[in-house]
Amino acid sequence: MVRTAVIFTPKYFLHNPGRSHPESAKRLQVMVREVEESGLLKTENCSLIEPEPARVQDVELVHDVDYIKLIEKTCKSGGGILDLGDTVASPESFDVALYAVGGALKAVELVMDGKFQNAFALIRPPGHHAGPYRACGFCIFNNIAVAATHLLKRFNLERVLILDIDAHHGNGTQGVFYSTNKVLYISLHQDPRAFPGTGFVDEVGEEEGLGYNVNVPFPFRTGDQNYLTAIDQIVAPIIQQYEPQFMLTSVGFDGHYADPVANLSLSALCYRRVFEKTLNLASRLCNGRFVAVLEGGYGLNFVGKMAAAAIAEMSGTEYELTDKILTVRESVRKQGEKIIEEARNVQGSFWNLT
Repeated sequence: MVRTAVIFTPKYFLHNPGRSHPESAKRLQVMVREVEESGLLKTENCSLIEPEPARVQDVELVHDVDYIKLIEKTCKSGGGILDLGDTVASPESFDVALYAVGGALKAVELVMDGKFQNAFALIRPPGHHAGPYRACGFCIFNNIAVAATHLLKRFNLERVLILDIDAHHGNGTQGVFYSTNKVLYISLHQDPRAFPGTGFVDEVGEEEGLGYNVNVPFPFRTGDQNYLTAIDQIVAPIIQQYEPQFMLTSVGFDGHYADPVANLSLSALCYRRVFEKTLNLASRLCNGRFVAVLEGGYGLNFVGKMAAAAIAEMSGTEYELTDKILTVRESVRKQGEKIIEEARNVQGSFWNLT
């Protein structure tokens, strides 16, 4: 069995939110180029797979039919702004968004069918801010939410994990699964008060989902140390107790210190370490069934290297990665420690975190 599928089609370049928009085709071009030039795709452990577009009924697993029709109509009319200003559609965006959902679906199906151990869906537009009735934060359809729901309905799984490591809280994903225990949503992100206004530690789910929603909102300029501490003290213990049958990760590389959009101070080495830890959990808990779905990441000097390093980690292939680790201000470090302790206390009502 080939270890890792890399899901990609050049059609993803056709979505065009505008020349000055940070979610440009360039970011994905940089990632694909680095993965190709690194030689990862020439190994027996890694294969490039082209997806098919999702069907509208696939998208309806998460999104309201009238919303889907609105996106289609907007794009056929030449495109336009879909939300308060930062999610922009071009004439091609509806079709590309279907391919983005299709990429996430292809990834989970290849893994569930046993053709690959794991997969990375290098797709755009991103998805984790999109809700059932609205676009938000560069996102049109919620790719990972559709994939998770597909796992529940087609493959009859009962425990799916979504770990969100984008720098911004995945408000759309949280909303979709807030009332269910069949999807455990865990998000590590920057202070969400400015955007998206959700993702605080006391948002823990409701009804059957009570205790199955976990948020760790870090202060701006948080670095590797506190981030990895949260993985070890909160994320890993909860995942181990949940015992997911499949692990999904919303991967935003915008937590890197050089990212022009977000405000964390993580190194590329931190991202590789997170992949190492989560892949280890997947190996122990769900036979290695793991899919990464691309979300944000806008610093063109680093996103390619981080994507290649992640895929190398997934495929068990060597890839040389170097980066500096920033010194974090003492006040930020202490504030981060306080947030971790607060999150531990809140989640301690539902999980054993002693």
